Amino acid sequence: MRRIILILAIFLMPLGVFAAMVAADRIFGAPGRGYDYVVTVDLPDEGSQIGLPKIEGPMDASRPLVVIDAGHGGKDPGAGTGRLKEKDLTLALALALRDELLRGGGVRVALTRSDDRYILLPDRSSIARRLGADLFISIHADSTEAANGASGATVYTLSAKGSNEAANRIAARENSVDVVNGIRIVDQSDAVSAILVDLSQRETQAKSEEFGSLILREGKGRLPFRETTPQSAAFAVLKSPDLPSVLFESGYINNDADIERLNSPAGKQTFAGVLAAAIRAFFARHSLATASG
Repeated sequence: MRRIILILAIFLMPLGVFAAMVAADRIFGAPGRGYDYVVTVDLPDEGSQIGLPKIEGPMDASRPLVVIDAGHGGKDPGAGTGRLKEKDLTLALALALRDELLRGGGVRVALTRSDDRYILLPDRSSIARRLGADLFISIHADSTEAANGASGATVYTLSAKGSNEAANRIAARENSVDVVNGIRIVDQSDAVSAILVDLSQRETQAKSEEFGSLILREGKGRLPFRETTPQSAAFAVLKSPDLPSVLFESGYINNDADIERLNSPAGKQTFAGVLAAAIRAFFARHSLATASG
């Protein structure tokens, strides 16, 4: 008898274990009983876009609109290892330019960011295009490995290939803010890639170069320039096919003279005055209303 009981136990034990597993699964695995393993995560809508900033200035849609982009921001400090970071300097310069344009009247203004926030590179020019901007300017500050090794401002427009090795290096640094651990978090679309080779962008490129030349003209004798002609490089933030755009490297953040100039009230006012004069000259050339008001 003991032998029969032992044999039955050997065969029935696995069935008992299986039955216990099924019971545990029904009790603890079912929603609403025991532990609930369902996790709900809110995901952004497909194709969702960043919110648009406020447009300041005349309440007249016929007046020209310039979008000012303060480079970097938020988790991306940009250049600078000392107390002053590029993201803070570019925001201060962007605000100074906005105030100067509003003070003169006749021009509408919007900022891609008015505080310390992170914005993806494609979103910056996208904001300008969605607002229907007539002009886009992205403000930055460069850096070099050697302290006080370089100085002065440089004006850049878009091109498939940089005008020199320095331009390529600067573009690579500015474009890298959308790279995390070596992986691009936003890939270029076919349309963006086509911009670099499509000859239909000639008109926009010509206007961008014209605006860059106006900055150099208005700044002559007022701002120190490292390069006396507009330079070109494949800056991701400038890749808008129908929007005249420039990237303005205002100076070198690790150059003592540049920082003293750009971080002073007088320096900010001079910067804003030069850029505002160039913007108004550009709009005047292209018959866009800039009358005071």
